[in-house]
Amino acid sequence: MSTTKKQYKKMTEAATPNSPKLKNLVKAFLIGGTVCLIGQGFMYVFERLGLDEEQTRALTSSSLIVITAVLTGIGVFDKIAKHAGAGTIVPITGFANSVVSPAIEFKPEGRVLGTGARIFSIAGPVIAYGCTAAFVYGIVCYIFKLY
Repeated sequence: MSTTKKQYKKMTEAATPNSPKLKNLVKAFLIGGTVCLIGQGFMYVFERLGLDEEQTRALTSSSLIVITAVLTGIGVFDKIAKHAGAGTIVPITGFANSVVSPAIEFKPEGRVLGTGARIFSIAGPVIAYGCTAAFVYGIVCYIFKLY
């Protein structure tokens, strides 16, 4: 039985439910805004602790990355993302989630060949290089008192 393009389009429209666009937009806006608000809260706390602007920014980003990685690891982030949609793709949380997710997916294959190898499949090299470079840079600056 052959179907025409018109018939196929009609069948797919009938089988695919309409997305509540306004509802999804509001959810994404609210959840994304909440993530930004949490980040702003971290900045406020770190500033009140007497840290300078550079340290405050670094700790805020690191805190959001760690929280996202932990929530992804325990399966909570995916539940939030299911309801928030694009609201969880705020760059830093979306990036952290994209690093942790592949590692979790391949956990049954073992720690080395599964998790260890797959954590580097998407965004891992960027994070690994960035963290390693920051660590080495920090040690060099500390040793040579370049701070």
